[in-house]
Amino acid sequence: MVQTPEKSSTKLPPSTHEFADVIHRLEAGGAMLPDTPENLMQIIGLYKAYAVPMDFYWRDLLYIAERVFLNPFPFFKYFLPKEYLELHNHYAGDDAELRVWRGEATAHPELLAFMEKGETFKMPKLLHHLFHDRINMEFAEACMRAMLWHRGMGGQFDPYLDTEEYKANADRAIKAYFQGNPFMLGLYKLFPDMFIEQCRQMSYYANLGLFWEIMAPVFFEMSDLYDEGKIASVPDAMNFLVNGILAVANRPIYHNVYIRGKCYEIVPKSKGFVWLHEAALPYVEAVFYRTAPFRGTKSYNAQARQIPTDQKDFHYGILYADVFPVGTAGIPPTLLMQDMLHFLPPYLVEYYKQHCRGEEDMLIQLGISFQRSMYCVTSAVIQALRTALLHPLDDPDPEHLQANRDFFETQLNRFTRPEYGIRNAARLRDIQSQDYR
Repeated sequence: MVQTPEKSSTKLPPSTHEFADVIHRLEAGGAMLPDTPENLMQIIGLYKAYAVPMDFYWRDLLYIAERVFLNPFPFFKYFLPKEYLELHNHYAGDDAELRVWRGEATAHPELLAFMEKGETFKMPKLLHHLFHDRINMEFAEACMRAMLWHRGMGGQFDPYLDTEEYKANADRAIKAYFQGNPFMLGLYKLFPDMFIEQCRQMSYYANLGLFWEIMAPVFFEMSDLYDEGKIASVPDAMNFLVNGILAVANRPIYHNVYIRGKCYEIVPKSKGFVWLHEAALPYVEAVFYRTAPFRGTKSYNAQARQIPTDQKDFHYGILYADVFPVGTAGIPPTLLMQDMLHFLPPYLVEYYKQHCRGEEDMLIQLGISFQRSMYCVTSAVIQALRTALLHPLDDPDPEHLQANRDFFETQLNRFTRPEYGIRNAARLRDIQSQDYR
């Protein structure tokens, strides 16, 4: 297990970085988020509230990737069949390959209860869907599309999607899926690249589903440990995430399609693609940092320079989001905020009652807490990368400590760039104060 010291043993002079206090906190084994009981309560409560809808997200993403596949009219892709609700998470339950959470391997009881009654009452699933009284899978798909759009974020999974081997695997699955359908097979012959691109999208569905299959039990376990008093500080929470990231770093990322009882390996497990490099890091980069502005919130006139001219400069993720949904900075994950509202632990509901300006303000406060929790996750990713690539925090060699500091400062430089208002949009400065509500 990786442990980080509570106090810095640095032998370096103080940092002169704009976020020097944060740099020193990272060097002492802390997170970008200050260590206060209030911050800890918020981030753990949000992990719990996030984990329940996430338990639906990962199951439905895999269902779409493996079963719906290239259905041209996927009207019922959000109607998760019993088979996938009972699908065992590989990281929970007694038969887990690597047990992260001590709870059940099937769909979470709170999720099942909400799917049955929603915010209204028990009625047919189709009516729940039409009234939008359901889990917002559109959020999960938006995350997947962000990863697909911001391709090339590292690892070997994404380059593999352009190889001849991948195209051959996809070709076999496409022909099998449309077997007996001369119209679709004819379209495929006319427009093969279009079908292959749709297949790539399905592979990203699988990628994100396998990423969240791990994160859901991680967050559930953190919530249980907090309730038991075993996570007592923000560094405790971050270290749990760091250790979890390193423990599951080499779990497989793959994409199988099941057609008439036969499995077609589009991205085989044998390729050796792993969770950290092929899913986790691209997700953090594409979703936490980049994403894209929603239509209507920013001008798409490139000549007016209202948005970056280079895609790599897009910074609209939750780390930059203005949680007041007015489109003045980053884009808040409003659909996820609505999903999390249903599963808040009682202590967080009471906290919001004390600090909210009425129930309608709860979504805003929830979004701010979520922002804090994602800065904690980002801190864990940064510390995990430092552990894997650089030196221990208590290394006695000043050159090694300087290398660590250079790494931390480079990471935080992403929040200080003046172009396109990135510096003003970043919420790193805001979360240093408890008054940010």
